[in-house]
Parts: sequence; structure tokens; C-alpha cells
Amino acid sequence: MLSAAATVLPAQNPIVQTWFTPDPAPMVHDGTLYVYTGHDEDGADFFWMQEWRVYSTQDMVNWTDHGSPLALESFSWADDRAWAAQCIERNGKFYWYVCAHSKLSNAMAIGVAVGESPTGPFKDAIGKPLCDGNWDYIDPTVFIDDDGQAYLYWGNPNLYYVKLNEDMISYSGKVEKVEQTVESFGAPNPELRKKDVKYKDVYTEGPWFYKRNGKYYMLYAAGGIPEHIAYSMSDKPTGPWKYMGEIMPHQDTNSFTNHCGVIDYKGNSYFFYHTGKLPGGGGFGRSSAVEQFAYNPDGTFPVIHATDKGVSPVDVFSPYRRVEAETMAFSQGIKSEPNAKTGVYISEIHTGDYIKVREADFGSQSPAKFKASAASALRGGTLEVRADSIGGKVIAEIAVPHTGGWECWQTLETGIKTPITGVHDIYFVFKGRKGCKLFNFDWWEFARE
Repeated sequence: MLSAAATVLPAQNPIVQTWFTPDPAPMVHDGTLYVYTGHDEDGADFFWMQEWRVYSTQDMVNWTDHGSPLALESFSWADDRAWAAQCIERNGKFYWYVCAHSKLSNAMAIGVAVGESPTGPFKDAIGKPLCDGNWDYIDPTVFIDDDGQAYLYWGNPNLYYVKLNEDMISYSGKVEKVEQTVESFGAPNPELRKKDVKYKDVYTEGPWFYKRNGKYYMLYAAGGIPEHIAYSMSDKPTGPWKYMGEIMPHQDTNSFTNHCGVIDYKGNSYFFYHTGKLPGGGGFGRSSAVEQFAYNPDGTFPVIHATDKGVSPVDVFSPYRRVEAETMAFSQGIKSEPNAKTGVYISEIHTGDYIKVREADFGSQSPAKFKASAASALRGGTLEVRADSIGGKVIAEIAVPHTGGWECWQTLETGIKTPITGVHDIYFVFKGRKGCKLFNFDWWEFARE
């Protein structure tokens, strides 16, 4: 009987492998951590981005794909460049601040969508840009202070902010431009920088603004191209700022940009960023990654390096429930697709592809059966459930038949081949004829009876 988890852990970063997911923006709500990302198109030669995506976790290693609840088509005024964004909750509603190219001004603009849940549906909150008309209006970051005042920062290569009203879809006063100095951000305002001067650092883009223990933090991509992550701190939400140094130095991540988000979850601190490390990735094919860290005793940041290993789980994962197939720690070869009736499911399954679910806890009693929902328009294939590795012992095996179509779902059930207890990584390994799509995969479940 299998009863011990494998000790060798392959890569956990990037945290999503089915799509390129740049510019991660984490948010915690009701015990779940959500990450809002962009989407670099496969094979892109620029930041031609069409939509934003959402992923969630309760254990930091297994992530559920919620698809794309927001896209350029959600904004009648937008037509290109669905770049970095951030979502925040207030009074039971979720406000997703985005930037996109505006048809109204022929420049970049900041917009806001609103939804009733962290995963939507979302809609344009005001039917027009919140702030429009400037090419450096990109990369919004939002924070609500203890006194209820919300702030929205953005900008490349300048840094701007507004004070949002309580409705979160309008602001008071005017757009303020932050004065950059050597003391505050490592270099003066862009128009004052001298080409022959070596500055301490250079604010570039992608700000991330928050408060911790009475101190305000402004993290940002810095240094020009290639980018690293640096930060400044302040005693007030609008400065004056003090440059503090680098957090994530530029490394061999196969990406000339970076974009960060920081959050605390279940007693730990996490630093999200992006790399170009996925197969086919690069400067225009970037993917979200995460590292755990601890603040220094004085509240400053340590230096954080990108790793392939990533983070450890912070909660148990139960296999005794319906688990969406798009929940995974790692995968190879597959994609996710949406359907209005089914929701998100796994597609583009070919022989040799796999899904890994990390550290599932089977308890002291082995399951008796395994169920899965699959669909195939053609020849089907085999779904093998293995323990601890792609070539591990087979726990269960299901033959997926022709079901009548790629979204004609059939629930399939089988007994357990090899009893299993304890904590294990689970691999769903797909087998069938070479060179062709085999089937789609919607959900799975173990049961003791």
C-alpha cells in the first residue's frame, strides 16, 4: 500500500503552465488567495495582449484556473494592449483596475471594471476610462488605507496617483504627478535625467503600493531594460518617498521585464513576479511565479532571487471531492478552455501530457473508486492516475471512449488498482495514439465507497 510522499520535488515555478500569465496581482478574500494576471499570446512578437485571467489557491501550490472574466471586449473604449491590472474588494464588490489602449484618445488609459465575486462576472463600471489621454498611463495599483481613503497609482516612466472616492469608480481632485529624485526613487524625473550620469536606480513602471506596520511601500520595476525590482518607503501614502534599494535583482529569467505583487497569506509573506521560463516563453511570453520571504526586523525587504522550486504548501489538499481538472500544481502540454455551461476545462490533451496535483492527503483509509468527466469527438485515450511521478504506481486507470463530441461529457468510473493512503503527489498521465488530440477533461474525484 502506498503511504509516503515522494521526496524529490520538480519545478513549481511558473505557477501556471497552460498559458502565459504576466503581471501577477495577488488578492486574499474569504480564505482564498487570488492572482489576477495578464495573458501574453503564444508566439507574440510584442505585448499584443487581449484579456486578463484569474487563478486561485488555498494551499499555495495547487492553482485553479478561472478563465478570463475580463477582456478588451469588456470595454467599449478599448481596442488593444490589455496590460497590467489589479483587483481589490470594497463593501462586497470587486474593483478591477486595468490599462488598455483607448480609441477615444489614441493613447493608453486606466479603466475600472466591477464584479460581485472575485471571479466575476465583471463589467465596465463607468463606460469610459477613469483616466485617459497619456501614453504613460499604464500599470495601475490600488490600496485602501486604514482611514478608508483609497489611492490609485500608475505610470511609466512617470508615477501618478489620484485619491479615489468611496465609490471606487471616481476620484477627487486632479491627477497628481509624483516628483522623482535621487533620494526618493534613485533618479530625478525622466526629463531631468542626464545620459552620462550613473544614478542609484531608475523608476520604470509596474508600481505595487501597500501599507504594513504603519509604513507605506512602493515597489516597482526599475533600471530600464532589463528590469529588476526595487522599492521606496514613506510615512505617508503620498510621500515623501525614500529609495530603499533592490528587492529582486535582474537574473537569467529569460524576460527583460518584471512586475511584482506582494501579499501575506496564512501567516507567510509572498512575492509574486514573472519570468519567461516556460517552453516557448521569453520577453513577450511571460509567466507568473512566486517566492516566500520574511521581512527584515526593521520592515525592509531582503534580497529575493527567482527559483524554479517555488513555495511549499500551507494547507492540505483533499482528493475526496469533485476537483476541477484545471486545478493543478504543474502540467505539460495541455491548455484550458472555457464553456458557458461547463466552465473551464482541460483541452489539447496528447499522449505523454500530464497534470500534477501536489500533496493530496488520502488519510489512513484508501479510496475504493475513482471518477472522472471526459469528452472526445474522435478516438479517446487512456487516463492513468499515478502516485508521486509520471512513471509511478498506477492508482487507477480509465479508458476514455468516443463520447460524441469535444464537449459531450461522460462520467467514467473505475476501481482502485493500487490502494493508497497518506500524502502523495498525484499525476494524471494521458496516453493514446501519437500526434492527435485525445480527449478533454473536466473534473475528477476519489471516493471511499
